[in-house]
Amino acid sequence: MNIWNKMSAIVFMSAFSAQVFAQIPDKVGSLINADKEAALISKTTTPHQAFLSIVDKESKFFVPSEVNALDYLNNRPNIPDVLTWEPALAMVSKSQEFGVTTGPMEFQKVGARKRFGQYLTVWKRNKKGKWLVDIRAEVENFGNKENSELEFYEPSEAWYLKHRSQVRLDQRKEIVFETDKLLSTVLKADNQAGYKEFLNEDARFLFPWIQPIEGKKEILAYLKKSRINILTTPEKVGRAYSGEYAYSFGTATVNIKDKVVKYNYIRIWKLSELAKDDVSKANWNILVEMMFER
Repeated sequence: MNIWNKMSAIVFMSAFSAQVFAQIPDKVGSLINADKEAALISKTTTPHQAFLSIVDKESKFFVPSEVNALDYLNNRPNIPDVLTWEPALAMVSKSQEFGVTTGPMEFQKVGARKRFGQYLTVWKRNKKGKWLVDIRAEVENFGNKENSELEFYEPSEAWYLKHRSQVRLDQRKEIVFETDKLLSTVLKADNQAGYKEFLNEDARFLFPWIQPIEGKKEILAYLKKSRINILTTPEKVGRAYSGEYAYSFGTATVNIKDKVVKYNYIRIWKLSELAKDDVSKANWNILVEMMFER
């Protein structure tokens, strides 16, 4: 396929995508389309070109350690020759500059077998309205489960406090960091108690070599049955300007039966609707937790 045919395919699929997602609200729909258009570029040209189209000088990839995405892509990265993905979950903040997508992916080196996994991308929106990667990570699995239907969180029209002070914005990030530290402390004493307290009811657990687990009850059951014990140490956080979503990431030590494995983790957090801007009533819960080997 020549470059003009490739570009025509992208234009056609973008138009088709707009029709397919006509029933999805505009705000989260803009992020879903951005993710799907990047996936289309990956499919019709190369994964390298796709990633270059959605990163800037501040974007970060976990490969598996944290690296500057643009530097990584400009230095002959070891990325698959073929890479496709599809969002299964998407959310956008009220401020519309913070978003998250995650879903299944397939990848392959020429001459090698096809492999499978899950990706997780935290997005940021620039002043021109373009969605770009903030952080992105992947975890490999066996890919033997049918994909679930797309789930999305459209931001509400509710008012939110527009902070102008960088000090205040940093303080709000610190609340998320302290929440992750608190969870990490509880996990040291009792994994079941920690996750029972902090997981959202519809949380997703992305862990190597298993299919994504959806639902708090199902995650707790899996951790107990598999005798998995997780200890975490947070390193960095980010938070939506409107405040209701955040992410944290850091390192983890995971005991799986008689084996100890070193991981990185990323957590996507959601603030309870009841909390609003009253910190004293704040209740943060995990929407997505991803673990991937360091």
